[in-house]
Amino acid sequence: MMEEIYVNVDHVKPNNPIPSTKCRDPRSCKRSSHSGVILSLALLSLSLLVGLIILGVYYRDTLRDSAANLSEMSNKLASMTEDRDLLHANLSEMSNKLANLTENARELERLQNLTRLKKTCPVGWSNFSHSCYLLSESSASWDAARKDCRVRGADLVVIDCGKEQTFLSAITNEHTWIGLNDKEQEGTWKWVDGTPVILTYWAEHQPDDGGGNEDCAHFRNDEKKSWNDLPCSTSLKWICEKEQNEDNSTAVENPLRHELSPRL
Repeated sequence: MMEEIYVNVDHVKPNNPIPSTKCRDPRSCKRSSHSGVILSLALLSLSLLVGLIILGVYYRDTLRDSAANLSEMSNKLASMTEDRDLLHANLSEMSNKLANLTENARELERLQNLTRLKKTCPVGWSNFSHSCYLLSESSASWDAARKDCRVRGADLVVIDCGKEQTFLSAITNEHTWIGLNDKEQEGTWKWVDGTPVILTYWAEHQPDDGGGNEDCAHFRNDEKKSWNDLPCSTSLKWICEKEQNEDNSTAVENPLRHELSPRL
């Protein structure tokens, strides 16, 4: 009985048979497998390519921004360098101005100190424009006259302006030696302090070196153009000149007066 049942079961066929999952053609199965791998690799490559493109765009923008920032920083640095150089130049200019102001302040202080000093001329000397003048009481040669002035701490007068010329006209009515000569070279007149003659008050047709040995100049008060040349051995009065000095409060005795007077 059982055998009959099993025999019947073996001969029963399903109405909807299940398709087999096995590939009947091995070559077709292999091709399908290869196609799947290739498709997968293609999709992966495409994903990588898209990723690379995205990264390229990102880094391109980043580099562009970095380059722009670098350019801006470079411009700012150049501007700062220019400002620094300008600042240094201004500081140097201010330093020079400060040095000049300091020097001017010192000079002003020196002048103020000088004005505070009581500067006078010795007794018997005349005062004019920061100088002291003395008209001699005796007469002598030009060289002896200069020696007398130098003993007094002065020298024969040097006339360097019209006001001084006018002042001298007021203190003497006689012919008097001045500190002018051409002893070193004929026709080249110099003052006793070595300065060349620029401003002159020669009388008409003077100097004429009359006689060939008139090497010393004197002042005469008979006209505005009062200078004249004479032999240095001529005996005349003279005018000494020296700067005012706060220590010169008394007259200085002329050590040559007694020496000169017996011969004059």
